Amino acid sequence: MSDLYRSAIHARASKLPPVPPTVYPGHTYGDEVEDDGDEDAEMGDSLGSLPSEMGPPKFSSSRRQRTSNPSFAPISAAGYFEQATQVSVVTSGLDFRAYYTPPKFADGSVLVCHHGAGYSGLSFACFAKEVTRLSKGECGVLSFDCRGHGKTSRIGSQSSKDEDLSIQTLTNDLLNLLSTIFPDPISAPTFLLVGHSLGGSVCVRACPLLQERKYRTTGVAVLDVVEEFTLEALPMMQSLLDARPEGFDSVEEAVEWHVKTNAIRNVDSARVSIPSVVVQNPRPTTRAPAYLWRTPLRSTAPYWTSWFTGLSSKFLSARTARLLVLAGTERLDKELMIGQMQGKFQLEVLTGVGHMIHEDDPIRLAELLVEFWRRNERVLVGIKKVGDL
Repeated sequence: MSDLYRSAIHARASKLPPVPPTVYPGHTYGDEVEDDGDEDAEMGDSLGSLPSEMGPPKFSSSRRQRTSNPSFAPISAAGYFEQATQVSVVTSGLDFRAYYTPPKFADGSVLVCHHGAGYSGLSFACFAKEVTRLSKGECGVLSFDCRGHGKTSRIGSQSSKDEDLSIQTLTNDLLNLLSTIFPDPISAPTFLLVGHSLGGSVCVRACPLLQERKYRTTGVAVLDVVEEFTLEALPMMQSLLDARPEGFDSVEEAVEWHVKTNAIRNVDSARVSIPSVVVQNPRPTTRAPAYLWRTPLRSTAPYWTSWFTGLSSKFLSARTARLLVLAGTERLDKELMIGQMQGKFQLEVLTGVGHMIHEDDPIRLAELLVEFWRRNERVLVGIKKVGDL
C-alpha cells in the first residue's frame, strides 16, 4: 500500500514507546504493461525459462495529453534477473510469472521474495541484482507475481473479478509454487523467505509449512510491517486511496507519479517495477485514463484484517532465524518489543527510505540480507554436520 500505509500509521507512532536497541542474534537463532504486444518488450533479451524442476488530485474531466518523459521510461528486467517465465501450478489453478537468478551451486540458497499488495515481483529487481553481486552468485533470488497481480494469470486465461486474496490462499499459492519448481525437498536449495508488507505475512505463515514438507529454511525476513500499527491504520485506507489518481495517460506518467510523490524514492527501481502495476485501459475515452491500476486495492479491502492479524505471534514462533526491517523511526508493538528485548529476532531500522524499503535502498537492504544469510546459513550447515556425525 506504499506511502498510503505510512501516512496512516505515522499518526499512531508517537503514542508508543521507542524501539529498543538492535539485538544481533548469535548462533542459537533456531505491488511494463499487460498488453499482448508488450511481452517481448518486457524481456527483450530473450531470457531463459525456469527449470522444469524448479496524493495528487484525480484526473479532471478534460484530459490533456502529456509528452512522455524519457527520464521515467520503462527499463527491462533483463538486466536484473537471469530468467523469467510462466510457471503452471495446477494445484493453485494459476500460471505464475516468476523471475529467477539461480545460485551458482546446485544445492545453494535462494531468497524467495513475496511483494506487497498492489505491486509485483519486479519490485525486488534492483534488490535481486545487488544480492547476486554481494554474494558473488552464491545466493540466488526467486521473485514472483502473486495471485491477482502482475502477469500471473489463471490457467486457461480465465479471469476473475472476484479473486480470492485471503491469507490462506496466498500462503498455499507460495507453497504450491515452490513445490512445483523444486519438487524434491532433499535436492532443493535452502530458502530464505523475504516478504514486504502483505508478503511478509505470507512468508511467516508459509515457513513452518515448508518445514513440515522437509524443505530447509535459513530464515524469514519481514520488511516494514508491524501488526498493531497496520491494523490501526486500516480504517483510514479508503480515504487515503481516494488521493490516488484514477489512472495515467502513459506508463511514464505512472512511473513519474510514484517517484514525485515519494511512493518510490529510487527512480531506476520505479522504471523497472511500476510498468507491471498498471494495465492498458480496454475502453479509453477523453475522460478516462489510458492506463489503470492492474490491482484495484479497494477490491482487496475484505481481506485486509486477515492479512495481518496474528502476524507478530507467528513471526516470533517461527522455528528459524528471524529478521525485521523497518523504515525510519517506526515503533514495535508490545509483543514484538518483548520479543526483541528477549533477543528472539534481529531488528534493523533504515533511514532515508519509505515503505518500499527494497526499492528505495536496495543496496543497503541487500547488504543486510546477505549478512543475515551468511551468518545463519553457517548455523544451519553446522547443525547438519552434527547430525551426520
